[in-house]
Order: sequence, then structure tokens, then C-alpha cells
Amino acid sequence: QVQLVESGGGLVQAGGSLRLSCAASGRTFSSYRMGWFRQAPGKEREFVATISRIGGNTYYADSVKGRFTISRDNAKNTVSLQMNSLKPEDTAVYYCAASTGGSSYDADSYAYWGQGTQVTVSS
Repeated sequence: QVQLVESGGGLVQAGGSLRLSCAASGRTFSSYRMGWFRQAPGKEREFVATISRIGGNTYYADSVKGRFTISRDNAKNTVSLQMNSLKPEDTAVYYCAASTGGSSYDADSYAYWGQGTQVTVSS
């Protein structure tokens, strides 16, 4: 089991940057594929990015490709999401999640979730 705590959200102007971090508890962090999802008001939760257990493979939603970068540090039990060139449509609550298998893009494959951090991008 793993517990996840996100941080780093806030208010930023369009074109700006934010870095989200997710701290994980437990000794088996490296056994989990990690992902970031987001949910905007009135919309379903959507996939943003994912990174493999040792960080060798990353995948992104088309909407964030080239602007966001996911990374992890297994020695520190952390996963991060660097968000650049932010747009108003990136406004959402961002969630960190951990998966032991299944589809990398499907929220149902992620068993553990953080409480979320709000990102607001003003125009």
C-alpha cells in the first residue's frame, strides 16, 4: 500500500509554469507505475501523464505533449510534473496516482490516489 500527497498547485497566468510534486510513503514506491490525472469542473477525470517504474518510459496526453514533463526519483519516493506554457484549459484539480498494472491511461488501473492539488491558469 502507498499513500500519496500532492503539492505545488496554485494560480498562474497563461504562459507561466508550475511544478507539481507527489510524495509517496512506503518502501515499495519503485514497484508502482505513477501517473498524473486531472479533473476540471463538470468534466470527467482525464489522463495527463505516466511514467514507468524505473522512469524509462513516459507517455503524455496529446493536450499536454511538449509542454508537460513527468519525472520520478525512486530514492526520494517522489514523482513530479513540470508544467510549462500553461493554458486556461489546463485549469483543474491534479491528482497523483499509483498503479501496479493494467492500462497506463485508464484511471481504473490506478489503485492509490492523492487528495489532489488545484491548478488555476488565468487568461
